[in-house]
Amino acid sequence: MGVDETAVIARVRAGEPEAYAELVRAFTGTALRAAAALGAGPDAEDVVQQSFFKAYRALGRFRDGASFKPWLLAIVANETRNTVRSAARQRSVAGREAALTEAHPLIPESADPAVATLDRERRATLLAALDRLGDDHRLVVTYRYLLDMDEAETSEALGWPRGTVKSRLNRALRKLERLLPEGGGRGE
Repeated sequence: MGVDETAVIARVRAGEPEAYAELVRAFTGTALRAAAALGAGPDAEDVVQQSFFKAYRALGRFRDGASFKPWLLAIVANETRNTVRSAARQRSVAGREAALTEAHPLIPESADPAVATLDRERRATLLAALDRLGDDHRLVVTYRYLLDMDEAETSEALGWPRGTVKSRLNRALRKLERLLPEGGGRGE
């Protein structure tokens, strides 16, 4: 990853607050993708800024030896939930797709336009299917696959036991399989 989280956190706790910028640089992209994937839409940057601020203020309570990424993403998820809840309703799938693409373009600019169009269509289909899942299932799929977190990080970020992550992920993937057209013809 490139940043020694433990050393940076120790420096911040020792009175070197400017060292926190290293964590911000290292995790901003992931935090933006998380906020966008969880529905922050155009508010993703504000959510991430507020999340880093809250994480900084809570750094004294950060558990030594823990991983910073899941802890930060739990804060991002809470901030996103608060932002979405304060809005009148959830963002549209199209808005979430645009926010995700802006936060982290997944299709290289040099890609064949036909391939890029197909990739965008698949991504929009996936996001639409994710929107049809319950909150817990959407969260576990988002953390595990869209944010590329391993099972332990997902468990820590969501505050769930690993067995719960496994079972909810299994159920969520089965539901997604039924919702997606490629799901063996069983789609709705």
